[in-house]
Amino acid sequence: MTCGTITLNTPDLAALKLPTDDNGPIFAEPWEAQAFAMAVKLHEAGHFAWTEWASALAEELKGAADRGEPDDGTHYYHHWLAALERLVMEKSLAGQAELAERKAAWVDAYLHTPHGQPVELSSGPT
Repeated sequence: MTCGTITLNTPDLAALKLPTDDNGPIFAEPWEAQAFAMAVKLHEAGHFAWTEWASALAEELKGAADRGEPDDGTHYYHHWLAALERLVMEKSLAGQAELAERKAAWVDAYLHTPHGQPVELSSGPT
């Protein structure tokens, strides 16, 4: 407890309203699991409190609702990723240009990876 407020050492996954089944979170695509893991790891590394993360995600979800976007769960991880990118920039972990460069590198790697093979970034310049 800190100043009368309970702090979470680990994410409260139930409170996030993740798409789940009996085995845990459901990810339709590998990038969703990776975005999920990045948020958890950045939190564990102390880059942001879980309450900050939950607020950022809630703001993204509210923005989508305010824009009239359907709440059918198909875009949940798009909102997750948008919240993560915003926090990464707010915390000066990466800038917008750096994020755009990294996204372009992933797209290039994806387009040049044979079907059925894992997509990997090269260690060289993008």
